[in-house]
This record gives sequence, C-alpha cells and structure tokens, in this order.
Amino acid sequence: MGNKYLTLSELNLEGQLLGFVGGEPGKYKYLQLAVPSGNVDIKLPKELRRLLSSSLVPGQQIRICGHSKVDSRTSKIKIKAYRVTPIDVCPKQDLPPETKARIMVCQKGGCLKRGGKGLLSDLEKTLCERGLLDKVTIEHTSCQKCCGSAPNCVLQLGNKKYKNIHPEAIASLLESHLTSEQ
Repeated sequence: MGNKYLTLSELNLEGQLLGFVGGEPGKYKYLQLAVPSGNVDIKLPKELRRLLSSSLVPGQQIRICGHSKVDSRTSKIKIKAYRVTPIDVCPKQDLPPETKARIMVCQKGGCLKRGGKGLLSDLEKTLCERGLLDKVTIEHTSCQKCCGSAPNCVLQLGNKKYKNIHPEAIASLLESHLTSEQ
C-alpha cells in the first residue's frame, strides 16, 4: 500500500537526443528526448549514466527501451530506461577516420606577389562550381620553401601529394579520387 507508483507498461521510444540533465557532468540522472508528441525526460539507471553521457551527443537519433510508471496521486508518468542505443550508427571504434582532401596554399610574400591570391580565389571558384568545396579543406600555409615556382599549392589526397597544379586539374583529381572511393 506504500507504493505510490503503478507500473503501466514496457515501452520503446525513438527520437532525437536533446541532452542530459540533473546531477553533475558524467552522472546525469535524466536524458531529454524529442519525440513527435513533444519532449520527454527519461531517467537513466546508475550503471548507464557515465557511459551514455560520454558516448552520445545531442542531436543523435536514439532508441530507448524502458518501463513507464504512473504516480497514483499526481497522475504523472515517469519513464526509466534500461537500454539506450543509437539508431543506424556503427560503433565509433568501427568507423574509419574521415579524411578530407587537403589543399595547402602558400600565403607568404613571394607567392602572394606572384598570384597567390588569384590562385586561391580561382581554386575556391572552381571547386564551388563543381560542388567540391565541402569535400576539401583549404589551408593557408606559411612558406613551402619552393619560392622559385610561386605561387605554391599542394593537393593532398590520402598519402599522395600533388604540387603546383592548376585549379581545374585539382578539381579533376578530386572528382576522380572521390568516385574511386565509392
């Protein structure tokens, strides 16, 4: 008679993780989940708190298996999880490191005087036109010690490096590299 909670049912919820609340970092008591009907606070068992707060990130889609209980006095429903799993995601240790192509463009005096700014703008324009700008990282570097062939630009695709090539050639190399990966 002293138990004010009545067990309703076992449930499975899927939604987007909004974040963790209650308690100190690494020991959060609840997670907040966005579901189509609104936001839900779900209590986490002690053994899952530290693991989940370090392995899940807000915005991630997750599945919750748990129990729902209703407070017989206030009619509020409480949900306690016993299993939390990411949806459609491989475990982190199995993911290959994401390697973007790198383009390193010298931005020191000699290269700038010999067309370094123009090379950089032509490169960005060409990559943007071909839809490749988000597939590469463009880095502004200091002197690459090849001042005689200025302006200097290096394209790095995996372990291969291509030096002093035209923006159109860079775009073509990137396209062929990206299609061969898939």
